Amino acid sequence: MRKLVVFLFAILLFSDADARVTYNFNPNWQLFGKTISLPHAWNEDEAYARPIAELSDSIVEYTKHFRLPKMKSGSRVLLEFEGARMAAEVFVNGRQMVLSEDGIAAFGCDITDAVIKGENTILVVTDNDWSYRERRRGSRFQWNDKNFNVNYGGLQKNVRLHIVPAIYQTLPLFNSLGTTGQYIYAKNFDIVGRSADIHVETEVQNTTGKDVARQMTVTIEDPDGNTVASFMSKKTIVPAKGKAILAAESRVGNLHFWSWGYGYLYKVHTTIKDDEVVTTTGFRKAEFKHGMVYLNDRVMHVHGYAQRSSNEWPGVGMSVSPWLADYGNDLCVKGGGNLVRWMHICPWKQEIESCDRVGLIEAMPAGDSEADVNDVRWDMRKEVMQASIIYNRNNPSILLYECGNKGISREHMVEMKAIRDKYDPHGMRAIGSREMLDVDEAEYGGEMMYINKSLTKPMWMMEYCRDEGLRKYWNSWTPTNLNRNWKPVGGNMVVDNSKLLYHEEGYGPLYRNAPANSYNHNSDEFAVELVRRWYDYWLERPGTGDFVNSGGAKIIFADTHTHCRSEMNYRLSGVVDAMRIPKDGYYAHQVMWDGWVDDLKPHTYIIGHWNYDTATLGKAKLDTIPVVYVVSNEDETPVLTVNGKHINITPQHDYKYLYSYLN
Repeated sequence: MRKLVVFLFAILLFSDADARVTYNFNPNWQLFGKTISLPHAWNEDEAYARPIAELSDSIVEYTKHFRLPKMKSGSRVLLEFEGARMAAEVFVNGRQMVLSEDGIAAFGCDITDAVIKGENTILVVTDNDWSYRERRRGSRFQWNDKNFNVNYGGLQKNVRLHIVPAIYQTLPLFNSLGTTGQYIYAKNFDIVGRSADIHVETEVQNTTGKDVARQMTVTIEDPDGNTVASFMSKKTIVPAKGKAILAAESRVGNLHFWSWGYGYLYKVHTTIKDDEVVTTTGFRKAEFKHGMVYLNDRVMHVHGYAQRSSNEWPGVGMSVSPWLADYGNDLCVKGGGNLVRWMHICPWKQEIESCDRVGLIEAMPAGDSEADVNDVRWDMRKEVMQASIIYNRNNPSILLYECGNKGISREHMVEMKAIRDKYDPHGMRAIGSREMLDVDEAEYGGEMMYINKSLTKPMWMMEYCRDEGLRKYWNSWTPTNLNRNWKPVGGNMVVDNSKLLYHEEGYGPLYRNAPANSYNHNSDEFAVELVRRWYDYWLERPGTGDFVNSGGAKIIFADTHTHCRSEMNYRLSGVVDAMRIPKDGYYAHQVMWDGWVDDLKPHTYIIGHWNYDTATLGKAKLDTIPVVYVVSNEDETPVLTVNGKHINITPQHDYKYLYSYLN
């Protein structure tokens, strides 16, 4: 039986505020009778401890007490939630404010009419039922999937409280408040001359009973706090109880353009009388043509990872501090990754902002499992795409919008493209989907693992190489202390109750009653497989002819708590483990990827773990000497030395980058 859990209360005091003030609303919530800080999934301690389908789901309440500061007459009080799983119903002083049910999009509510002087109570009732159905339409959400979307329940994302004047700039929370916030973009780029036209617009809400005239002042500030531009809009009438868009534009020079590995960000201040909003953004030019991706007029061969949007860590799930998000995403960049393709659902704002900072390009999905649909679930997918575009359209790292993890119909592609054109027509972002090779309206495409070439829109592979390897098994000479092991019987891997001393390559349990050798690699063989797979994309890279392939995203950067296929409770496809400790495959990719196309930085990496105790190994193992693998992008063959002594062996050279020293 699913349970209802009730919690105690905390008090949060605010200082006085006059104009717009935004408060961090994360501290001092009550959960299971304890004071916690958000973000905090109530079942986060199950991360990696059990298979995804066995994660707890329940109806759970988060509660908090707070006091408001003195406010000007007419001020409004707004709550902003970056998201919740699955449904979240918000009550203030017993009054229902908003119900969010999609488990993905940010949402908010105007609580002005519900708050009182003195102590206020907020209650958020969350429900992360695996089979949750939307109340209004009675349908399940397609992306609430036990294979792909880890069920970390409750308030696992950030919450903010905004106090704004009666005439204010709105928040980009369309699904709940019906507002679009700010939209900032650059156009007419001169990349060499480092200039562009910067366009800024903001939606203004007038809650008074009179029409008012308002003018917007724009100030652009660099990371050091220096003003690089200042300009104003024309005066615009904002109707009583209505909204209006104020816009301004100016040529700005001496710009630093956002790029891969160069997360240069500006703060854009938009001020409407006594209401100021600060938007952190960056400026970059993106084009998608001739089968290639261009960033700031430079061709880029896409190489990165398809990572689960939860991007979780053991024991704490997805709700980590921003610095940990930066650490993981920056590790991807330092390993040569230029793209993260978030899988199935839109990631939360913290991950997106992290990619902005470290300079990692993003492909942003909306919500999907792995199929096209024609019922109410398609309307749900459009709604979450609309909300996600509006909420994230000022983040420069997003270059691609993904409509589905599987091909969709032409009619559905047209509908999604219309949403992009309405809410982000100038962001220089391509919209497409997996597959979509024969649909002209799709602006990019590509299969899961196969290699497609194109003369027009880019084709990049979205989940190439699905193999897995546990980091602790270096090679077939690595001791294992497992209580159970597997051995080949009649071509299948089956449980062997006798204890093996070493983890033979490919040993592991069956997957769907079939051998699962490719999901149970040792670390060195896993790295070698990654070299083999990438070679096919290198052969078809930009510059090799009119029809080219734009690259690919290898499935999973960090081992993830989803869809396990090996001996563990989680997926081992990552080039780093769940704690972000690199495997050999990480460095193999760095050798092959540390450049835009062919301008690789020189790297050579030795794969190996070869200090073996002969007394422990025994004669049977010594009859087979480990192969030493070297991955290198140098023009000359690597010279191998051991303890300063030259090893006179001519290596076998394969797949452009792989050198194998046998015997």
